[in-house]
Amino acid sequence: MNTLHVVFDWDGTLSFIRAGWGEVMLRQWLEFLPPAPDESAPTREAMAHREIWALNGRPSIHQMERLGVLVAERGGTPWHPDRYQDDFQERLGRLIRQRMDSIRHGEHPADHYMVRGARAFLRRFQEAGATLHIVSGTPRPAVSAEVDCLGVRDFFAERIHGPTSLTDTSFHKRIAIRGIIEAQGLDPARALVSFGDGAVEIAETKAAGGRAIAVAADEEHWHSGRWDESKRQRLTEAGADFAIPDYHEPAGVWAWLGGGR
Repeated sequence: MNTLHVVFDWDGTLSFIRAGWGEVMLRQWLEFLPPAPDESAPTREAMAHREIWALNGRPSIHQMERLGVLVAERGGTPWHPDRYQDDFQERLGRLIRQRMDSIRHGEHPADHYMVRGARAFLRRFQEAGATLHIVSGTPRPAVSAEVDCLGVRDFFAERIHGPTSLTDTSFHKRIAIRGIIEAQGLDPARALVSFGDGAVEIAETKAAGGRAIAVAADEEHWHSGRWDESKRQRLTEAGADFAIPDYHEPAGVWAWLGGGR
């Protein structure tokens, strides 16, 4: 019988270190996107929000490529995607450094920057003998540093899958998930479960024959236990089998996993 392999997305699924990245990117896009004729500011903002979140779960270089396409379609002169990427990462990097420094300096415990209940949830899987993986669209070196900062290396060791760099467009969660299945010789229906807050990892897990659980945490009100209803709807539409707002009261998850589909 296969050992259970459990795949977690990172940002928003386990970690809040990058929480708010969408707002950072939205502000960037609104600075660069020329308005269309007769387009109101709220309409342009809503369009940009949809475009950004449609690519959630993929490396951010894909969103930067899309930004350039939209700028050109609206009559502007786009930057190269790498330049947009550098600009976005500089904006986001200031926020990330501040948060990681607050952990290192003892201003906040590491769990402050994790989805509620995540550490105990990971420990229970580990104690049950499951093998845990991270599959993230964030570059692997950055995720690895954040894993160490939050003190969860023991759960994942080197099983962190992601792009090699900010400009790596070859990585895709489909390849990573199917690679785990093939390397381990898994029967995905029995031995693969994923947790994610992005449509990509949910859809790719289902396409590979595994079970997918949506984590729809409210990233504006950390540890509140509230659902992000728009996130839950997107993940349900992507094919999620089960949904939770966080890991604080996991009895329903364990019961569902034990009962199969």
